[in-house]
Amino acid sequence: MSPGDYGTKAVPSYVAAEAETTPLPKITVPEPPPPSGSGKGLGDLPMRVVYRVIAAGVAVAVVGGIGAAVLLGRGDSGSRVTAAGPPPAASAPAGSAATGVPSAGASVDPTVAASTPVTAGAAVDAASAVPSASGAPSSAAATPGPTPSPGTTAMEAALTDPRVPALPASDRKLRKFSGHAAPTRGLIKDKRSGVAFARFSKLWKLAKASPFASRQVLPKVKGSSYQGMLVSCPVPIPVQDSLRDTAFLAARWTLNHHPSGATVTWTASQKIKAGKRDGWLLGYTVHYVVKGKKRTSNAVVALVDARGKKPALVFVTIPDSQRNRWHDINVVVASVKAL
Repeated sequence: MSPGDYGTKAVPSYVAAEAETTPLPKITVPEPPPPSGSGKGLGDLPMRVVYRVIAAGVAVAVVGGIGAAVLLGRGDSGSRVTAAGPPPAASAPAGSAATGVPSAGASVDPTVAASTPVTAGAAVDAASAVPSASGAPSSAAATPGPTPSPGTTAMEAALTDPRVPALPASDRKLRKFSGHAAPTRGLIKDKRSGVAFARFSKLWKLAKASPFASRQVLPKVKGSSYQGMLVSCPVPIPVQDSLRDTAFLAARWTLNHHPSGATVTWTASQKIKAGKRDGWLLGYTVHYVVKGKKRTSNAVVALVDARGKKPALVFVTIPDSQRNRWHDINVVVASVKAL
């Protein structure tokens, strides 16, 4: 055996290690070029960088929200909104015992909300819902009265109202006004109130009744914003134990339909009969000032005990600019009947 020839024998390991070998080729995968105009994507960034970016965004949002709340909280006191309770109600004048007067609407009874006595603190100005005798906006006819203490009843507030003196101790009959009565044509039958009375023709005109049950008016006089008015409705004030006391509150309520600052002088206080039903009448002169001049109106409220209902109210007022129609007041009173 020649040197270097081992035949079929196994090659020693040291010989195999020294054998010449061919190196393997190196394989590389080229990376695709990034899109033109774009930098590294979010996936190329280390995760710690991504977390820092998210944390910074959340911090900016929180700081922005706190700053907005501070800016909204700052400002003038007149523009702040308090969520602790409902907005304060406008203070109502003591002359507004007619708490049940509704907003204008033919289907709304102006006396529903006034069927139970209320405290003066919850009183609402009746002029805010019922037009004045002149048809002018109610604000022109609102007559502020004294502010009673909380818990005062409607009658207690009325008895302390300087605009309305106490009723005469004894009965006093309504005087007969001079002049000629306006022509009439049948009766106004107010079924909602349960009363009927004279319907005038020609001089008096039927007007939109709402929120009353019926209404008649005299034409406006040039230079005067007030005109005669005759209306009926269930009493829009808390009903008292006697018709006399209820009539007293009703007469005070009618000041909402006279010029601001009006006061009352009683001219009549008497029991009446409206057919077979009892009633009470109060007559009074209303004193007020218009354009610096002292003026008056003669007025009457007649209450009728309507069976099973609130007493019916018939109210007529005529200013001195239409004094030639004062005798119509007597016609109205004589014609009142219960249905």
